[in-house]
Amino acid sequence: MQELTFELQHTDPKSGARAGKITTDHGVIETPIFMPVGTVGTVKGITQQDLKNDVQAQIILGNTYHLYLRPGMDIMSQAGGLHKFNGWDRPILTDSGGYQVYSLSGNRKIKEEGVTFKSHIDGSKHVFTPENVMDIQRTIGADIIMAFDECPPYPCDYAYAKNSLEVTNRWLDRCFKRLAETEPHYGHTQNLFPIVQGSTYKDLRQQSAEYVASKGATGNAIGGLSVGEPHDKMYETTELVCGILPKDKPRYLMGVGTPANILECIALGVDMFDCVMPTRNARNGMLFTWNGTMNMRNKKWENDFSPLDEAGDSYVDSFYTKAYVRHLFVADELLGLQIATAHNLNFYLRLVRVAREKIIEGTFASWKNEMVEKLSRRL
Repeated sequence: MQELTFELQHTDPKSGARAGKITTDHGVIETPIFMPVGTVGTVKGITQQDLKNDVQAQIILGNTYHLYLRPGMDIMSQAGGLHKFNGWDRPILTDSGGYQVYSLSGNRKIKEEGVTFKSHIDGSKHVFTPENVMDIQRTIGADIIMAFDECPPYPCDYAYAKNSLEVTNRWLDRCFKRLAETEPHYGHTQNLFPIVQGSTYKDLRQQSAEYVASKGATGNAIGGLSVGEPHDKMYETTELVCGILPKDKPRYLMGVGTPANILECIALGVDMFDCVMPTRNARNGMLFTWNGTMNMRNKKWENDFSPLDEAGDSYVDSFYTKAYVRHLFVADELLGLQIATAHNLNFYLRLVRVAREKIIEGTFASWKNEMVEKLSRRL
């Protein structure tokens, strides 16, 4: 067992973009990286084999809130943790459930001790505290585990954001204490990442980033963005926080975002991303391509027999045509969702691979500007 390490390999000369290497007990992650979201132990619409072999995912996410409720920790423990339960032998990161609790605003109460909430499945009552969230993540067994925090809504007033941040900081101390008192269950190291909060208030974000940096964790996260704030606020906050978080540790921007968001935030110094957008949009027929986005239900694709994405490098991009995939969506065939999911995840993972290549070449900044304009088009 060895603590997560991060090697900073290249920095783009004209931006804050970085290429690095994260090493965990379950393998190496080359950054910048996009992490497919497998909320309930599965990345929706794709097998683990295709995630590894075609998409070339290096790490996936699970979620504490959802896995705690179903299948539950008894099953998870009996299985030997999430790696054995779902057959994924590469790194896994688990979100602490703080964001899910935030999204249950009508069904939860936040107190100093923790959060009382009702299950979205059956309405049963539960309590999350920093301590039991660490215990749950021990049982799930992810390589990277997240601190239990409160994600303030956007917009929120200054007093709320300040109080929320102070609670998050106290909870963070309790997370570190609990982790120090317990041992990993499955023979590999678990690395706790604190989360920077503070809404869009610069002084709160600065305080939070300084407090998080002082903890000396193996990596750090930026939370509370992509919750409705304008993109310029997201970028402004990310730039501020990246300027404070240590350069020799990976920086994870939670829940972001569009391809353009990802490229802009790579330029600001972010190393790790996750978002449900590629899989959720795929199920709605929205495909991300190297020339812009396509709505596969549009009639314009009805008799377009060209490859799904001429610039793509996945087998689905050359094997299937736009007309065929449109037909599958119009006919509500499950294969349409699977093809679209494979395509979108391939696109996202290739996007960060190419970004990494451009950083190493020293040409990232100009390439990024060209790509952001191109990827923002509707086809």
